Amino acid sequence: MYEAFTIRDAEINDMRTIIDIYNSTIPGRMVTADLEPVSVDSRLQWFNDHSPTFRPLWVVETNGGICAWVSYQSFYGRPAYNSTAEVSIYIHHDFRGKKLGKFLIQKAIDECPKLGIKTLLGFIFGHNEPSLKLFKSFGFEKWAHLPDVAELDGVERDLLILGKRVY
Repeated sequence: MYEAFTIRDAEINDMRTIIDIYNSTIPGRMVTADLEPVSVDSRLQWFNDHSPTFRPLWVVETNGGICAWVSYQSFYGRPAYNSTAEVSIYIHHDFRGKKLGKFLIQKAIDECPKLGIKTLLGFIFGHNEPSLKLFKSFGFEKWAHLPDVAELDGVERDLLILGKRVY
C-alpha cells in the first residue's frame, strides 16, 4: 500500500493544501482546539518555524496530490528541551482509516535519531479514541492528563499528553 506514497519536506506553495487538510478536521471537534478555519497567512510563522534538519514539516503525496502532512514542533521552546518534540499528523478525509496513520507514526519515530529527538510527544484530546489507540499501539504512554482544559461548543474536554522515549 505504502509504495504509492512519497514523503518530502513541505514547501511554501504546499501551504494551501496543508491548511485545507487541517481545516477539514475543525468541525469534528476531535483533533484540534481551533474552532474556526485558519488562513494560510495566519500560519506562515508556524511554517517558518519548521526546518528539515531540526523540526521538519513533511507532506505525503500520492497520485500527484498531497494526502497528509506530519510536523514536529518544539516542546516548551527552551534549549534544554531540544531533544523533545511534539508530533502531529493530519490526514485528508479520503485517506483516513486506511492505516496511513500507522505508517506515518512509524516514519516519525524512525526519523527521530537523525533529528536528535529522544522523546516524542502527542497532545491528544481525551475523547479522540482513534488517535489515542494509534499512539498507544506504538508504545506511547499517558504522561499527563489535563482535565477540562479545552471547551468545544460548550463541552469541556480533557487533553492527554502521550509520550515515548525513542532513543
